[in-house]
Amino acid sequence: MPGRQELPSTVARSSKKAQRTWIKAHDSAVESYGEGERSHRTAFAALKHSFEKVGDHWEPKDHKGPSDEQAARSTPKQGKTAGGVDANASKQHLYDLAKKLDVPGRSTMTKQELVDAIDKANRKKTRARASSSR
Repeated sequence: MPGRQELPSTVARSSKKAQRTWIKAHDSAVESYGEGERSHRTAFAALKHSFEKVGDHWEPKDHKGPSDEQAARSTPKQGKTAGGVDANASKQHLYDLAKKLDVPGRSTMTKQELVDAIDKANRKKTRARASSSR
């Protein structure tokens, strides 16, 4: 299975279901588009329908559906995404997630500011995890 060898570290640290979702979507995309960035974008778009990035891994969402405009596209293109943050979630959910990630200033942030701050916190945790495993 090509997807198993291509599994991103954040997905590898996630549940078996998240891994299966990414692998199945990736392998299907490879059959359609060939190996490469497009297959990876497609796999992440599929993952974002059921999971959201929390820190350095993916957790199940309370509801299914695309997490941002890019994930909602039938053919994901390169461009700005919310980095795995469920930008379509409620402000309360985003606030709770920001609290879990210890994002400073979260109580005064707008919904978009929460999305951006969570994305930044997620990237920071992923980088820290990657550098600690070297």
